[in-house]
Amino acid sequence: MTAHVSPDTLPVWRLDDLYAGREDPRIDADLDAAASTNAELVTLKGRLVGSRSDPAVLGGLLDQGIRLNEAASNALWRVGGFAGLAASTARDDPDWARFESDIRTRSAAIGAESLFFTLEINQLEDAEIEAALAAFPDAARWRPWLRRVRAFRPHELSADLERILVDRGPAVANWTRLYNETLARMKVRAGRRRLTLPEALNALSDPNPEARRRVASGLSSALAESGPTLALALNTLAFEKQVEDRWRRYPDPAAGRHLGNEVDPEAVQALETAVSSGYARVSHRYYRLKAKVMGRTALDHWDRNAPLDSGTPRTWTWPEAREIVEASFRDLAPRFADGARDLFEQPWIDARPRPGKQSGAYSHPVIAPHHPYVFLNYMGERRDVLTLAHELGHAVHQRLCAPLGTLLADTPLTLAETASIFGEGLVFERLLAEAGPAERLGLLAGQIEDGLNTVVRQMAFHRFETRFHAARRDGELSPEAIGALWLEVMGESLGPAVRLNAGYEHYWGYISHFVHSPFYVYAYAFGDLLVRALMERRREDPLAFVPLYEDLLASGGTRTCAEALARFGLDPRDPDFWAAGVRQLERRVDAFEALVG
Repeated sequence: MTAHVSPDTLPVWRLDDLYAGREDPRIDADLDAAASTNAELVTLKGRLVGSRSDPAVLGGLLDQGIRLNEAASNALWRVGGFAGLAASTARDDPDWARFESDIRTRSAAIGAESLFFTLEINQLEDAEIEAALAAFPDAARWRPWLRRVRAFRPHELSADLERILVDRGPAVANWTRLYNETLARMKVRAGRRRLTLPEALNALSDPNPEARRRVASGLSSALAESGPTLALALNTLAFEKQVEDRWRRYPDPAAGRHLGNEVDPEAVQALETAVSSGYARVSHRYYRLKAKVMGRTALDHWDRNAPLDSGTPRTWTWPEAREIVEASFRDLAPRFADGARDLFEQPWIDARPRPGKQSGAYSHPVIAPHHPYVFLNYMGERRDVLTLAHELGHAVHQRLCAPLGTLLADTPLTLAETASIFGEGLVFERLLAEAGPAERLGLLAGQIEDGLNTVVRQMAFHRFETRFHAARRDGELSPEAIGALWLEVMGESLGPAVRLNAGYEHYWGYISHFVHSPFYVYAYAFGDLLVRALMERRREDPLAFVPLYEDLLASGGTRTCAEALARFGLDPRDPDFWAAGVRQLERRVDAFEALVG
């Protein structure tokens, strides 16, 4: 069954429960409130260090200061969230671009006044903080936040240098703005059609091989044309990072991300080793089998995610997608389905593709006292249904931990992808259960490809970033040099059964995480293999699993990754943990090989 998806039937969010528009006087009121709260926080300057000999007084000051810091953050992040949300659907509108940039500049100036607070906290010794939390119990709830602040203690700069970095941050962020606007303006020629970037990426799964080839060619040309601009943005931001990392004495470009994720570098290295050592057994073998099924000796790169069936693929209307997601979440527990239903029933989802809207998908939590907004470009295909489940998983997670408050609800990336990938897995299980015999091979292929895209491809992205940043230390890389690195790394991960045709060397240009969040991408592989382990625990004892899982999500950022997983008997620092997840992917390829003979 194929359902037609009309863009006009898809939801567009309303942001007026934040602000009515750019001219809403509440924006200035909230910025003024943040400035006033920060001014009150500034009255504590010098008093924390001055009270280090009196634990009870120090504990009271810590509690007061962190509460003020959270209140100011809520006001600033509410305004910043509105600006980012509105601009992401209007990247072709210079008024929204200016507004977002101006809000970023004003917020940075206000936030800079509170820089002293964490710097002063980090002048204290561990024993002094512990004594203060013991002497003033109300402050003890902030221990997880203090732990995360103090993780960066060895890498902090002087107050003046930290202030300079904050003050110039909005200007540096304009390189990201340039990158976003370049991609949003991009038009991909595919025959007589002119596609936006999201439409072109979706069309690479078209069942018609010639249509895929035309789109791939058009995408290559569009990315090549924009290549100098995209490369300049990437090079400049990498150099900015390089300078800051040197001053902060980070041992490598990913070190700051590891600290923020509260994950040992050894765990990430074990993950990378497990995935890359499985290339031949998993991705290389699967693409060789897929080529065989499609009657080919090798796949062109535009065939990588092609459906096995050349007929028109099934699509799902928005109501059908909603029904599948809610039912899948209900299979886990009613609380998860109720959380998803709230998002559907309110104008909090923007799913309609349209010119000027940026590509990708996300769930934005804004601040804990508010509610999240979900952003995606829904076109009705299986991948879109799974993306919807992914982002709603994020949103349900964000609402479960919201009672902790904004600072404690902030979840490290290593755990932040757990609920989203789990949501995808639940939906896929339902799609597979409802499929007829003829659909099962295609669904199994889709499941494997989703795993490859989330684990193998994302770790290949991580390896690309690592090599790019290493090469950038010797000077700026041309688009051609970046493309050569891209071909090298992607060739390693995809294997000889995928031809990286001319033009593929430009495809690094649309991977927005390289610009938005350097070294973010390993979190997807981390989360995918982690979720495989959690789903295995669920299969073993569903009733016992649900309360543990709810507690994991509701704990937000109050536990480290290792602490959160210990209750499930899992240890991300164990190389065997990651190897077991890769073996699960390998077993799916075994099943596919058995079906195709």
